[in-house]
Amino acid sequence: MSKLVIVGTLAFDAIETPFGKTDKILGGAATFIGLSASQFDVDSAVVSIIGGDFPQEYLDLLSSKNINVSGVEIVKEGKTFFWSGKYHNDMNTRDTLVTELNTLADFNPVVPTNYRDAEVVMLGNLHPIVQSSVLNQMTTKPKLVILDTMNFWMDSALSDLHDVIKRIDVITINDEEARQLTGEYSLVVAARKINEMGPKYVVIKKGEHGALLFHNDNVFYAPALPLEEVFDPTGAGDTFAGGFAGYIAKTGDTSFENMKNAVIYGSTLASFCVEKFGTERMKTLTHDEVHKRLLQFKKLTQFDIKLT
Repeated sequence: MSKLVIVGTLAFDAIETPFGKTDKILGGAATFIGLSASQFDVDSAVVSIIGGDFPQEYLDLLSSKNINVSGVEIVKEGKTFFWSGKYHNDMNTRDTLVTELNTLADFNPVVPTNYRDAEVVMLGNLHPIVQSSVLNQMTTKPKLVILDTMNFWMDSALSDLHDVIKRIDVITINDEEARQLTGEYSLVVAARKINEMGPKYVVIKKGEHGALLFHNDNVFYAPALPLEEVFDPTGAGDTFAGGFAGYIAKTGDTSFENMKNAVIYGSTLASFCVEKFGTERMKTLTHDEVHKRLLQFKKLTQFDIKLT
C-alpha cells in the first residue's frame, strides 16, 4: 500500500453562509485532505500542530479513517488555529472575520520516521518555508509532490514560494492565484509560465466552474457537478486536493492520462464537501455514494460528436 504524507492545519472554523452559521467546528486543510484521501484506503499520515483545546474525538475520527496522527504535535498549554469567515450570497466570495494562528505560529513539522519514504506528499496551504522543511525530511525522493498555496504567500513570501515550487511536481491553485503568480490573464499562458517554474502539472481550480489540468501542451478540463444545494464551500479546494492525492497514491500512476482521473475524483469528492457545513458530509461519506456520483460525472461529460 502506498504511503501518503499530508501536511497542513488541523483547526477550528466558525462559518456563516446565506444558509446558516456555526459555532467552532472541526476544520483545517489537513482535515479535509485526510478525510477525502481516506476514500482510497491508502496509508496516510497527517503532520500538523494543535493545542490542548483540540478534542480527542476529532483525532479519533481521523484515526478511524486509517489516518495516522503520530505526526500531530500537541501543545497542551496552547490553543488550536482558528478561522472565522462569512460568505457572500454568490458563495464564491467571503470575508475573513477572525484569524488566530495560536500554535500554528511556531509550527515546525516533523514527519514520522516510518513515513519519510512516502511515495506521495501533499503539502497543504502553509508558509513555503514550512513546506520546504517537510521535503528536506524525506529520506527518498517521493514519486509525486503536490503543493497547494494562496495569494497571501505570494504577497508575503514570494521568494520562498518560488524556491519550493522548483521542488514539486503538481501545484493546485485557483484562477485568481494563477494570474497573480504569473502576471498573465490567460490561464493557458499562466499555466505555461508556472510549468517553467518547476511543476510538471498545473491544476487551476475554478470553483463551481470546474478545474483545468495542464501538462506541457496538453490541457484537460473537468466541470463541477451541478448541485441542487451548496451550503458551505469551506474546504472544497482541500477536499479536491485530497481526492487527487489519494487517487494517485492508490494507483501509483503519475501519467497525464491518470492525472485526468485524479482530477475527476477530486471534483467528485469536493461536490460532497459543499453539501453540509464543515466536515459533516465527509465524515459519513461511503464508497457507494462516491461511485454513484462518479457515474453522474461520466454521464455529464461523455458524449459522441456527430461530424457533418
